[in-house]
Amino acid sequence: MEESRSIFAGLEDPRTGNARLHQLDEVLVIALCTVLCGGETCEDMALFGRSKEDFLRQFLRLEHGIPSHDTFSRLFRLLDPSRFHAWFVGFMKQFAEACQGVVAIDGKTLRRSFDRASGSSALHLVSAWAADQRLVLGQVAVDDKSNEITAVPQLLALLSLKGRIVTADALNCQRTIARQVVEQGGDYVLALKGNQGTLHDDVCRFLDDPQTPKLSASHTDKGHGRIEVRTASLSTDIAWLQELHDWPGLKAVGRIDASREINGKTSRESRYYLLSSAASPEQLNAAVRSHWGIENGLHWTLDVIMGEDNARNRKDNGPQNLALLRKTVLNLAKLEPSKGSMRGKLKRAGWSNQFLAQMLAQFTNFQMR
Repeated sequence: MEESRSIFAGLEDPRTGNARLHQLDEVLVIALCTVLCGGETCEDMALFGRSKEDFLRQFLRLEHGIPSHDTFSRLFRLLDPSRFHAWFVGFMKQFAEACQGVVAIDGKTLRRSFDRASGSSALHLVSAWAADQRLVLGQVAVDDKSNEITAVPQLLALLSLKGRIVTADALNCQRTIARQVVEQGGDYVLALKGNQGTLHDDVCRFLDDPQTPKLSASHTDKGHGRIEVRTASLSTDIAWLQELHDWPGLKAVGRIDASREINGKTSRESRYYLLSSAASPEQLNAAVRSHWGIENGLHWTLDVIMGEDNARNRKDNGPQNLALLRKTVLNLAKLEPSKGSMRGKLKRAGWSNQFLAQMLAQFTNFQMR
């Protein structure tokens, strides 16, 4: 447990003068423990510190007692988010290198992070999600005057993509993104819609033609009163398409026809995709399904279990840094080997000092590998 003090070693303290009364690593460790135990706000961090002071003093000096909520708030507002993210990427590097399969790229807005007083809009973050391992690999904030298209290349540059499949929605179906994925040694499955103009029209007409040579495979899901059948069709006979559009790394195009029956009512839709490898239709189906796991595995967990959708941090770097702290906790809970839900693990950490200590010891063990 003494090694827990080294968790945030290397981070630069942005505070000056008397604001440095409490050690940087101690403030951050208390904040981490708070979120691990289900806390959400800076007020929670101060309350947690007072409630668990005896436990915390087993591995923290706390020479000046427990920091106030203002101290936590000030630190997260001032902390350089790029340095904090570099620390996060360094921590995740040992796991990221072992991750295979789909890396899903998707954005999420922190609804209550807007600040009317300063005129700033709500923070929008783009995250990279290792779908098979259910781990966050990184995040990048979207500039107020920009959109995801400019943020995604920055995020991809931080990742090792060799042997992985990058999936993204139609907004990020862009030539520059496709080229970057291929240049970094990965493959892509990109949703295609009308934002690519004639390319979308040509792919639709090609795959909708019964005479087009293509492979198909179906997958059925049943549960919760729902029956969903997804039929993937894929063609690699696209030399003519590349001659017209010259899309970076394009090797195949695919379509998924989804039929969903709920309470006796059936809905149908078709979605189209660009692929950089001659995958099978089964692989296309699996990649697309894995991509949507980011909604349940990451976004839903952050909003419903960790309260991100109701977080009211608005000032300076606070929203971005606290969002990354939540993702750190999410990864720690996923890496913790015991069985149980995310909600259950956070409750166990809050109720049992022993389990919380195990979580922290696990963190430091990973740091030392």
